[in-house]
Amino acid sequence: MVMADPSRTLMTDGLGRRISYLRISVTDRCDLRCRYCMSERMQFLPKNQVLTLEEIALLADLFIARGIDKIRLTGGEPLVRRDIGDLVRRIGRHLGQGLKELTLTTNGTRLTEHAPMLADAGVRRINVSLDSLNADRFAHVTRGGKLDQVLAGLDAARAAGLAVKINMVALKGVNEDEILPMLRWCDGQGFDLTLIETMPLGETGEDRTDHYLPLTQVAERIDADHALTPIADRTGGPARYHAVDGLGVRLGLITPLTRNFCADCNRIRMTCEGKIFMCLGHEDHVDFKAALRDGGLDAVQPLIDRALRLKPAAHDFRIGTGERAATQRHMSVTGG
Repeated sequence: MVMADPSRTLMTDGLGRRISYLRISVTDRCDLRCRYCMSERMQFLPKNQVLTLEEIALLADLFIARGIDKIRLTGGEPLVRRDIGDLVRRIGRHLGQGLKELTLTTNGTRLTEHAPMLADAGVRRINVSLDSLNADRFAHVTRGGKLDQVLAGLDAARAAGLAVKINMVALKGVNEDEILPMLRWCDGQGFDLTLIETMPLGETGEDRTDHYLPLTQVAERIDADHALTPIADRTGGPARYHAVDGLGVRLGLITPLTRNFCADCNRIRMTCEGKIFMCLGHEDHVDFKAALRDGGLDAVQPLIDRALRLKPAAHDFRIGTGERAATQRHMSVTGG
């Protein structure tokens, strides 16, 4: 167990923002190929460039000792990583002892196998990416995914006692007609729903401008049928939540393009290579892998401080004809 240094417990960046939330990508690999996320023929990292689960666990120990109190495991698809249960249980041991929450974002394809393990390890809620309830459209967006597999995974999550939030990327001309039905379906299932604007990260072989749908427009359409009331609920991330008149579902909106949420950012991201990205929309990073392997955790401590100093004031997401992606990294590399 890494002992916390009282002088280092709270992590604060150069702008005075308290950093309490770490998102860890445990793999860049995924069993789907969502069109807004990655290209159809991805080149994944060689396994020898990826941190071992033990190395990820040691770094998680250190960050918790430094004051991180929420960790989200992401990918790629985290549940495709072999022996992922070992890591979840290892980090879960910190719950109630510095760590307030351990959660996970998944595409749901492997929840039937892993939902009981997640619950036993202390995970209480998960985010599941689901952009359509139409099987053919789901297969199109994911380039071959099977909707029934995800729906079975959601049933398994519910049976295991996991709270579920559905993440839906709003895509003009693709699934915009499903947003209100998805909201009502989530209400019937007992799930929350968060809508996300498409983010310009990495080349996917598709023009995101064609499918960019501002959530300001979406909120207006929903409000015409179900009045939306902003509420103060926060789950640690960038979503801003609304109560939905006539429904019990809580609606979150993540708006990197129409409403910048950087002023109170509390997050940093660690890739499966051990690179810390202080912002999803910037290439600046600090590489922990070599330091960890050459000098152990003591060599990583000053790199954490360097990362905090380098965290930018805001991302630089822009979308439009002729605009390049904000970074050449795909979302699956940094962690969703």
